[in-house]
Amino acid sequence: MKKDTIGDPMSRVDGRLKVTGGATYSGEYKVAGLTYGVLVPATITAGTITAIDTKAAERAPGVLKVITSFNALKLPGYQPTAEKPVKGLKLFNDDKVYFNGQPIALVVADTFERATYAATLVKATYQTAPFETDFHKNLDKSIVPQGGRYKDYVRGEADAYKNAPVKVEQQYLLPSEMHNPMELHVTTAFWDGDKVTIYTKSQGVKGSQRSFAAAFGIPLENVQINSRFVGGAFGSSLRTWPHEIATAQAAKMLGKPVKLTLTREQMFTLVGYRPLTIQKIGLGATPDGKLVGITHESYSQSAVYEEFTENSVNVSRFLYASPNANTRYKIVPLNVGVPAPMRGPGEATGSFALESALDELSYLLKMDPIQLRLNNYADMDPERNLPWSSKYLKECYQRGAEKIGWANRKSEPATNKDGDWLVGYGIGCGAFGAYRSASQAKLTLTPDGKINIKSATSDIGPGTATAMVLIAADVLNMPAEKITFELGNSAFPMAPTQGGSATVSSVGSAVHDVCLAFKNKMLLLAGKNQNSDEQLDYAAVLKAANLPLLEITQESKGDETAQKYSMYSFSSHFAQVYVHPLTGMIKVKKVVAVVDAGKIVNLKTASSQMIGGAVGGIGMAMTEEAVMDDRFGKLANGNFADYHVPVQADIPQIDAIFIDKPDPIINPIGTKGIGEISLIGVAAAIANAVYNATGKRIRELPITPDKLI
Repeated sequence: MKKDTIGDPMSRVDGRLKVTGGATYSGEYKVAGLTYGVLVPATITAGTITAIDTKAAERAPGVLKVITSFNALKLPGYQPTAEKPVKGLKLFNDDKVYFNGQPIALVVADTFERATYAATLVKATYQTAPFETDFHKNLDKSIVPQGGRYKDYVRGEADAYKNAPVKVEQQYLLPSEMHNPMELHVTTAFWDGDKVTIYTKSQGVKGSQRSFAAAFGIPLENVQINSRFVGGAFGSSLRTWPHEIATAQAAKMLGKPVKLTLTREQMFTLVGYRPLTIQKIGLGATPDGKLVGITHESYSQSAVYEEFTENSVNVSRFLYASPNANTRYKIVPLNVGVPAPMRGPGEATGSFALESALDELSYLLKMDPIQLRLNNYADMDPERNLPWSSKYLKECYQRGAEKIGWANRKSEPATNKDGDWLVGYGIGCGAFGAYRSASQAKLTLTPDGKINIKSATSDIGPGTATAMVLIAADVLNMPAEKITFELGNSAFPMAPTQGGSATVSSVGSAVHDVCLAFKNKMLLLAGKNQNSDEQLDYAAVLKAANLPLLEITQESKGDETAQKYSMYSFSSHFAQVYVHPLTGMIKVKKVVAVVDAGKIVNLKTASSQMIGGAVGGIGMAMTEEAVMDDRFGKLANGNFADYHVPVQADIPQIDAIFIDKPDPIINPIGTKGIGEISLIGVAAAIANAVYNATGKRIRELPITPDKLI
């Protein structure tokens, strides 16, 4: 009997369902008596709604209800008197408008087409107010976010780089970048008395359950969340959005099931984005390439009605050994929808600035960029003064350099040619915290000897179920086809939200531990020593014990040992680019991503993760930019025609390489996350390669031909 082992390149267990259309996503569930909701957007950017004329919409064919702030059911969790008031935007709770496109009404009809038409008939009257959407104009109004997490950080001497013999002082800009997963956000809700069932696109069904319970003031057990399949999210489903709550609100008011689907245009305004950010970096070094000081300042866009923050400066505190380091972080509140975490949140932004500045420093020093990084390699975490649980970033440098052909790189920019094309090479590194949260898993053995495992985790695309099946097969010493893993259901045992590259570390540990507990239970039932390695016939043991089935639920969490270490995944991305000197056209010819992420559970899906992250990094570097028309406070390119994402022709050969050495501290499997680290550093690698090819330093993304000619 073949054993499937951790590290094997196993195909997705749900792959056939997905490619044949058998996988049911949140918008595809068939519910009897379903009605359809369509949101009506505000046409102003700031002000107050004085009246809404809904008569024409209400008379339109098939319309059942038009919900506005003037007639909406008041939700307990939206009131200031609530025990835990819901934070952020509260749809239909008051008459305030904070950003252009904010929903001001919800039309419900018997078909989607009729609801869509009726939504165009809703007319609002406003008292407009001054608005601000121009980030640059409002930089002087930046503020330190609330709470103590974002106070200025100083190690050693602040701004010590200014006194160094060699220094770089530059500013880098990253525009707003939108999530835009393939699957639109769709929510279906229906009530049975005081109990509500929700089908929605969620990265954390337990978190969604808590959000709905808080909004409606009902017990957790009265909320059932289902999100088995998610067609991409990148962070856009890390929270429960106001339109999801509004769907359940409408269903309660009508006494009928309601399905609400966001349009692609609404995806640009209602489910977050990576915020526009300006970063100022100061680096100082000695002539032999030793860092003297790092100063990193970041200013990012937020909303006037809710603060959004991210850790864009944190990477500069620990990635390189510098005796002096200081960071400052502020946000600029604007009349825009609130941002949200996006793949590699904070670190992807911060690494673009830090790794670009480090590359600039390498040219001033006339030093190879890899050698400069080696000169400042941090053998311990300089921020926390703790040892790493594991770190193999030097191996990442070595293997990536070999694979990309770094030896062919010219130290003098614009001197390497292939026919009419200029050729350049660049490196960009990154790090992202390796996390583990408490998780539970429930294992069931049935009489046919098959194993089913359940946990309330999610899968936004990385192959969660496949990884869990492989972990279980390895521990139980049995073939993967005899094991199933179920997820995406709030009734299942507790699991954290899928984000921060922590699912395998957290839920995988619960699966590992419940399988160990199961093996011990089987040995006990068979009268064997619990330390025995004997392989049992589980079905035969169950039958001999006269049991119809066996169920075990196990919780897994880290211990105090982890607090003595600093735990991160590390990456080193390499890029080779071709640039045409006359047209400014850029071709990314090759990307090599080398990752220190502990033990790799499934080589096939892990490689897919890394390739997908690199594609996202190419988009960040080369094409993606949300453009705001500040005259009207409205996105000028909130559509796929004008907001450019990389297509197949833009994507080169991408090699994913794993160091694949287990981390001995973080969890029993030895795995660290790869989802975020797959993107962190890619944009800098490409920008640095473009400079190596052309001698032109682009500090404002995306890198488009007009910036090179």
